[in-house]
Amino acid sequence: MNAGIIGVGKYMPDRVVTNKELETMMDTSDEWIRTRTGIEERRIAPDDIDTSDMAYEAAKKAMDHAGVQPENIDMILVATVTPDRPFPSVACMLQARLGCVNASAMDVSAACAGFMYAVATAKQFIENEACKNILVVGVEKLSKITDWTDRNTAVLFGDGAGAVVVGPVSEGRGILAFDLGADGTGGQHLYQDQYIVMNGREVFKFAVRQMGESSVKVLEKAGLTKNDVDFLIPHQANIRIMEAARQRLELPEEKMSKMIHKYGNTSSASIPMVIADEVEAGKIKDDDVIVLVGFGGGLTWGAIALRWGR
Repeated sequence: MNAGIIGVGKYMPDRVVTNKELETMMDTSDEWIRTRTGIEERRIAPDDIDTSDMAYEAAKKAMDHAGVQPENIDMILVATVTPDRPFPSVACMLQARLGCVNASAMDVSAACAGFMYAVATAKQFIENEACKNILVVGVEKLSKITDWTDRNTAVLFGDGAGAVVVGPVSEGRGILAFDLGADGTGGQHLYQDQYIVMNGREVFKFAVRQMGESSVKVLEKAGLTKNDVDFLIPHQANIRIMEAARQRLELPEEKMSKMIHKYGNTSSASIPMVIADEVEAGKIKDDDVIVLVGFGGGLTWGAIALRWGR
């Protein structure tokens, strides 16, 4: 049984915070942010909307798109590092709110690579025939762990949620291979104390190397070449890191998703939000070969090669 993505959805808070607004809050400039990161604006959730609320909205859309009823969801996996509270998990809160009475539920904590970890986990349960439909959500409210006086981190992050339903797909389609990894010795460069703390130079070097290496490795595992790739969806962290991954795969610019200017870095929500955007825009078509790749605190990384379609 092949496992693939059969439904997608996303949720974005209404409030848009532009670089110009950040200029009034800290010593920074629109030009400085755009040239170094590619970010022009980000979405910020209000105090009365938490992580589980955003996850719920994205999940409903993904389930509707997949045509799957709540009682037919067998498992819920939520990738997040900003849960409403330490426990119960966001996944359990989501299970109750959605009415997925037959679903097991757990959160996955791998920072910005969390969505790839969760999808790779879902693949195992589907292909082992332990589950038929698994809801996977990537969601973050990073604004609540961001130091808004620190221009090195505050300009980067935003809030949002993306969701997919993973289920059986036809032969030749679905998740072809995955590559997951971690280097715990690098955890000192990106972590949460009260707020996000990041050694930008070290994280940048790691990400440029690892995004390219993981993209190439997952293609090799899938028995594919760079020429087979129709679309690259990288974690939207920094345009220069994204471009390094694109160049490593020798892809033209139009074959890489770029939504960082609208959303900033939404951690584990980044890739599923972009998938939903590209599906809605009609840019992802049946039988397209897509590479998803990201990195995050841990340090972690993950890549997935898949052939789109049900």
